[in-house]
Amino acid sequence: MTAAAIIIFYLVFPVVAIFLTKRFVICDKLGAVVICYIAGIIVGNIGIIPQSFTAVQNPLMLVTICLALPLMFFSIDVRKWTRLAGKSLLSFGLQTLAITIVAAAGFFIFGGTVGRETWKLAGMFIGVYTGGTVNLGAIATALRTDQTLYIAAHTSDVVASSVYLLFLMTVGQRLFLKFLPPFRPAENAVEAEEMNFESYEGILQRKTLVPLLGAFGLAVLIFAAGASAFVFLSEDTAFVVAILSIATLGIVFSFIPAVRNIRMTYQFGNYFILIFSLVVSSMANMQRLINTAPVMLVYVSFTVFACLILHVLMARLFRIDADTVIVTSTAGICSPPLVPMVASALKNKEVVLSGVVTGIIGWVVGTYLGITVAYLLHRLAV
Repeated sequence: MTAAAIIIFYLVFPVVAIFLTKRFVICDKLGAVVICYIAGIIVGNIGIIPQSFTAVQNPLMLVTICLALPLMFFSIDVRKWTRLAGKSLLSFGLQTLAITIVAAAGFFIFGGTVGRETWKLAGMFIGVYTGGTVNLGAIATALRTDQTLYIAAHTSDVVASSVYLLFLMTVGQRLFLKFLPPFRPAENAVEAEEMNFESYEGILQRKTLVPLLGAFGLAVLIFAAGASAFVFLSEDTAFVVAILSIATLGIVFSFIPAVRNIRMTYQFGNYFILIFSLVVSSMANMQRLINTAPVMLVYVSFTVFACLILHVLMARLFRIDADTVIVTSTAGICSPPLVPMVASALKNKEVVLSGVVTGIIGWVVGTYLGITVAYLLHRLAV
């Protein structure tokens, strides 16, 4: 397989994956990221990608995650944060504290089994369980995590998160109401806004595509500014500085209405996340993945459910209602796009906005917090 053909595959298959999720129910259940992982693992382990191609794959991973970050952050509207009820913000803060404590505990519990990169996994878990895949990829790239370990962690996350969501949407609310007060509708409650993160409808129309290309151009400039770190710093330090600089600039530009109001920047950023997922998975060693998967599933399951339990226990101390805990936990453990589905299962539309916005806050803080805690744990292990 030629280098050009491999690159075309990386660029085109994510579009195919998105189409499949819209066309087939089973693909929609799996999600585009999982489809890209499966395709990448297959292509990467049947011998058609030469070993020397890592010289292309490594920079492609860096470029795609660094373009995804600002594009996804452009859609952030910080003004919405001020519209949240105090208990929603408090519940999200407790969720963040819970995952930080549990990730640190997991580092000490599983460090001897998982190996020398457990400190990186702890940081990645903090990132992914405050905001989602974009944080996971950003932290993994910044810390230069082994690709097979990354895929094992993310694949295990898909399994554990699916069980977690099933629990919340079936018996979770009834169980938590034994410990937490019921939700009380607020007077003059703000209606949830339409926040469709997964629709690509109309993305190729001129009125959407032209501004979106402008946003892409801005993302390229931000990437170039962040990449300048490689000129002045050592490679390991430059990766961290580049990721954090790019994330920060993406947030800064979201304050400009002309940038923030460009439609589908999140979806375009998600396309680059899919390319990143495809590239990473195509570099994973299948045999190592099989050997790593069992312990990683235990590690991730411990992290997800211990975080949920600790979150509920702390919420009980502050008398936070069950529905608010559930949606803010969903926004952190999963991601904002899944909040409306869980709110629908709760039969409570009023908590959608709180859940989505706290999840978006998680996008912002997760990368910084995850990298910071990872390095603190690394220093403790030295």
